[in-house]
Amino acid sequence: MRAYYFDNVPGDQRLPHDYVPSRPVAPHVLKALNVLSWTIPVEGYEDSVNAIAKERGYKNRDTIDVSKEGMGEIYESKIKGFFEEHMHEDEEIRYILSGSGFFDVRETPTDAWIRLAVEPGDLIVLPAGIYHRFTLDEANRIKALRLFQDEPKWIPHNRSSDTDVNPHRIGYLKEIGVGA
Repeated sequence: MRAYYFDNVPGDQRLPHDYVPSRPVAPHVLKALNVLSWTIPVEGYEDSVNAIAKERGYKNRDTIDVSKEGMGEIYESKIKGFFEEHMHEDEEIRYILSGSGFFDVRETPTDAWIRLAVEPGDLIVLPAGIYHRFTLDEANRIKALRLFQDEPKWIPHNRSSDTDVNPHRIGYLKEIGVGA
């Protein structure tokens, strides 16, 4: 996974949006935001992913194919929805099996976007309460294993004054030492 600051230049969300020169984000910055990542080769990934799942209490999983072929008629609306800034009340855990894309996370307290370029073998954990969004890159395809602590669910709460006071958002800010 490559992490860097998003350039905020208007245009296709599927482009890299990297500054020239690039402004990489150091691992300690992601750690301070409670964003976790591992690189696990796709061939034979099961044992390593299962060990992380057991350690972190992930009990369920499914696979998602974000592509025109995989999603059919709902593809365009889903891509637009994924790119809306939102948070979840649960961790978002993704292991990339094939394809590539971008997860953008808000750096707190600066509110800058950090772009996480993911490809096969990347496993990321976005903490509950972090503002983020997702998009494909120009290849327009990603297949990912989604892991869940409980029953599979994916409920986005778009950023608003309500999410700013959501208990999961407040808990996240306290965990990272902001606004506590």
